[in-house]
Amino acid sequence: MNEHAAKSIRSFIAAHGGSAKAVLQPVGLRGVRITLVGEDGIMGDEMVASMADAQAVVEAIPELTTSDWDRDLVATATPAPGHAQKMAGWSGRGL
Repeated sequence: MNEHAAKSIRSFIAAHGGSAKAVLQPVGLRGVRITLVGEDGIMGDEMVASMADAQAVVEAIPELTTSDWDRDLVATATPAPGHAQKMAGWSGRGL
């Protein structure tokens, strides 16, 4: 299991309501993005090397449950201010 990812996710959960949903999203050679949605709707993410690593992290954290991007999760998700620009990279900053 990726201890760095688990520590970071535990910290996220503590700061955002005590539990979170995780959507596991393969992103090619880079690995798997664990996208988090806290109880308060704030989003975060963590990268791991493989789907097996992502599943091991989720299994190790009782306050974390897997989810899909269903209607309820999308309605709960509240991106932090500046999140869209950050995700857009250089094109979102008008460079």
